[in-house]
Amino acid sequence: MATTMRAIDIKGGKGSADDLFVNSIPKPVPTEGQALVRIKAFGLNRMDILQREGKYPVPPQAPSTLGVEFSGIIEALGGGDAEEFTVGDEVFGLAYGGAYAEYVTTSVQTLLHKPAELSWIEAAGIPETWFTASQAMYVVGQFKPGKSILWHAGASSVSIAGVQLSVAGGAKEIYVTAGSQEKVDFCVQTLGATAGFDYRTQDWAAGVKKATHNRGADLIVDFVGAAYFEGNLDAAALDGHIVQLGLLSGSKLPSGVDISAILRKRLRFEGSTLRSRDLQYQQRLRDLLVEHAIPKFKSGTFKVHIEQVYPFEMIVDAHRLMESNKTKGKIICTVGGV
Repeated sequence: MATTMRAIDIKGGKGSADDLFVNSIPKPVPTEGQALVRIKAFGLNRMDILQREGKYPVPPQAPSTLGVEFSGIIEALGGGDAEEFTVGDEVFGLAYGGAYAEYVTTSVQTLLHKPAELSWIEAAGIPETWFTASQAMYVVGQFKPGKSILWHAGASSVSIAGVQLSVAGGAKEIYVTAGSQEKVDFCVQTLGATAGFDYRTQDWAAGVKKATHNRGADLIVDFVGAAYFEGNLDAAALDGHIVQLGLLSGSKLPSGVDISAILRKRLRFEGSTLRSRDLQYQQRLRDLLVEHAIPKFKSGTFKVHIEQVYPFEMIVDAHRLMESNKTKGKIICTVGGV
C-alpha cells in the first residue's frame, strides 16, 4: 500500500491562490476512532482562503493541508468504536483539516453515510455549510417555528442551506441580504426567501423593519461583522437574537457606535465557530442533520446548489472564483475523476 499521496500545498506555507500547487506528502494513518477515506470530491469554504493567507486560527489537531468537507470511500478503520461504518462504505463528512487531498483521516463521529440519491459532488458540498447553518439556527439561535429570520450573505453556501432550513422549519418570514439583485432574486425565487435586499443599493435594515411593520427579525445570522453591527441592532426584534459567524468586514467598531439597543430591545448577541468545537459537539450536529436534513435530501426537498466543479489540479482557478464573490453556491473539486 502506498505511503504517500497527492495533496494541495502552499508555497512557503501561506500566500495567494497562485501559491497553491499539487504536492506529494505522507498518506495519513487512522488512529483509534478514525477512518481513512479515499476522497472523491471536496468542498471549498471561505475559511480556506483565510487559512491559505495565514489568517485563520487552525485547531491544534488539524493538519496543515486545507479543507474540511469531503465525500469518498472508507479505505481503512483505526480500531475502537467504528459506530456502524465499515471498509468500503460510501460516506461524506467533516474533518478538522486535510480534505484537499487524495486521502483524509477523520473521526467516525463526523461521518455520514452517502445516500444513493446524492452524487459525490453534491455530498461533498453538504457537511461544513449545513452543519454551520444548523448550528447557527437551532443550537445557538434556538429558532422556533413561527419566528422570523434574517440571513446575511444570502447567496453564500451557508445561507443557501439556512434559507432552506428556515422554509422547512416553519419560519414566519425569511429575509436575506446579498450583493446584487441577481443574488437577491435567486434567494427569493429559487430558495423561497420572503424578501431580499441588495446591500449595495438598499438600506437593508430599514427594509427589514418596513417588511416586518417595524417589528424586526427575531433571529439574525451574520458573517460580515463590524460594517453590519449597527444595522443588526436596528433590524433586530424585541428579545431578538444575533448570531455572529464571521467578521468579513473586520472586527473593530468605530468610536461612537450606539449599543443602547442591546438593552432597550433585550437583545442576545452570541458569536460561534464550528471548526474549533470538540467532536461531541460536531457529532450532535451530524445527528441533527441525519434526523432532519438527510430525508429531505433524499426526497429532493433540500438541494445542494453547485456553482462550479473543478478537478483538484485546478485548485488555483477554484480559489480565484471563490475570491471573486460572484458565486451562488458551492465550488467543488473532484479527485481522480468522478
